[in-house]
Amino acid sequence: MSRPTLAGLLLVSLLVLPAAAQSPRERALAGLGRADDVAARRAAVQSLSEVGQMADLPALANALRDADPEVRESTEAAMWRVWSRSGDEASDQLFARGVEQMNRGRLDQAIATFSELIRRKPEFAEGWNKRATVYYMLGDYQKSLTDCAEVVRRNPYHWGVLSGYGMIYLRLDQPARALDYFEKALAVNPNLDLEDTIEELRALVIQRRKDSI
Repeated sequence: MSRPTLAGLLLVSLLVLPAAAQSPRERALAGLGRADDVAARRAAVQSLSEVGQMADLPALANALRDADPEVRESTEAAMWRVWSRSGDEASDQLFARGVEQMNRGRLDQAIATFSELIRRKPEFAEGWNKRATVYYMLGDYQKSLTDCAEVVRRNPYHWGVLSGYGMIYLRLDQPARALDYFEKALAVNPNLDLEDTIEELRALVIQRRKDSI
């Protein structure tokens, strides 16, 4: 018999604890494992969107493969919300300011705001991701790639930044690298609409290899 994993022991402990003794987050994680109860899984995802933490990303990433489409869709939104919580109010306010500046096209201001956020809270992956996005919008692809690497170091489940890598390498006319990252993004989140792009890139890469012979 194989030895139980730490994650398995945690799930069992959550399931056997009396409901009153569990925190909302613990109850949600337990509900996410209820394979026989789709309503419980839907409710769990909604709860984790409010109280989930970065440590919960493996469980949420697994829910991206749930048999229920509503669970899958809600999980995507929940993960974005978890990613966007820095853990302290001041940093969250700075993050919101940078996003507003970015959305209004005030890109230089957004760079300054996200840079200050990164200085204050370098472990907050989404600060790096948003600055990478602004650099991409400015056409500064090398700086965007540098920030993307910082995101992946802190959040390997971030399919958004993996897709972003693919978009940058398309801009740099490096289809093989773009293909690699789009495939990585789809491996994390199989619900992404990337199949056609991946097939087109595979054909392009094959053709370029033929032409180089």
